[in-house]
Amino acid sequence: MLAFFTDGLVESRGGDIEEGMERLRSALAGANQIRTLGEIGQDVLDGVLPQEPADDVALLLARTHALSSDQVTEWELEPDLSLVAHARELVVGRLSDWRLDELSFVTELVASELVTNAIRYAGGPVGLRLIRDRVLVCEVSDPSSTQPRLRRARETDEGGRGLFLVAQLTDRWGSRFTSSGKTIWTEQAIGGPLVRDASAA
Repeated sequence: MLAFFTDGLVESRGGDIEEGMERLRSALAGANQIRTLGEIGQDVLDGVLPQEPADDVALLLARTHALSSDQVTEWELEPDLSLVAHARELVVGRLSDWRLDELSFVTELVASELVTNAIRYAGGPVGLRLIRDRVLVCEVSDPSSTQPRLRRARETDEGGRGLFLVAQLTDRWGSRFTSSGKTIWTEQAIGGPLVRDASAA
């Protein structure tokens, strides 16, 4: 579990910040992994927050967990548009191995759009990764640092609908910078509608 906080949580007027840090460490060390992050956060605030905080207080908790090797598959593709069909085949094959055939149509389309855009506008190499966890994540990485943006194509436009289509077909999507460019990711629910639990995100 990661804890991000402002000094107002551990520092009080006339108090020792190290004592506040020790209270925080103790509170987090005793946190039960079964409980939600919201419950743990409330307990930490109740047990650690000084009677008279010296400053504003913010606390952000996040859980991390490692994925087993059979939950992640990744490929690297050369910047060649003829390889987009191969990327679709790789995605469908992996989803079949994972017994997620019901997600094949959308994931194949999403991967196709994102890989095509990456090759067309960013060059290569292009990374394609699938992650099977609580949700199915499809990621496409490229060497460009230009962030994507949704466009509303006009009826007469021949292109410009790819990212809009991706956004409509998936539960969530986004983009993040990497040390070598950017990654666009999408999420789809596995086995039913995606339940968005802010405390577990």
